[in-house]
Amino acid sequence: VAKERPQLEEKKNQLIVEGANNKRHLKEIEDKILQVLSMSEGNILEDETAIQILSSSKVLSEEIQAKQEVSVLTEKEIDFARNQFIPVAKHSSILFLSISELANIDPMYQYSLVWFINLYYQAIQNSEKSDDLEERLEFLNSYFTYSIYRNVCRSLFEKDKLTFSFVLCVGILRSKGKLIE
Repeated sequence: VAKERPQLEEKKNQLIVEGANNKRHLKEIEDKILQVLSMSEGNILEDETAIQILSSSKVLSEEIQAKQEVSVLTEKEIDFARNQFIPVAKHSSILFLSISELANIDPMYQYSLVWFINLYYQAIQNSEKSDDLEERLEFLNSYFTYSIYRNVCRSLFEKDKLTFSFVLCVGILRSKGKLIE
């Protein structure tokens, strides 16, 4: 999501920081109220300073509470948008598990997560774009699958390419529920 829709990720991070600041402000308000209550002598309703501090604290607290409610709604919207990318994450995990299986064929066939992530970033940049999210996700999955296949096959012995193709197909079909076991 950070690469595909950076504005969402940035907004999510801003909300986290804003939420922490709001909580800090609320804590400061609570401390201020406790201090006023502990320092007040006699009837607190007769202490003008205490009443002003409590009144301003209440207003500030209500403002912060309203901001928090807006933040919660915005965060839910962002999380909804992020969750739409879960199918790509699941598909990518199938691909990674498939290439990890190659080490069982030959210990020489080992690929790093960094290599995999770099290919993924290239797929985000190079795959066909679309304003329709489902179409975009399909383009991304297709491009990334082909990129993984092409790059892995370059490093395989000829005799192992068909096995890798089979492992990859089985993983993808199993994840889509199209394989009867």
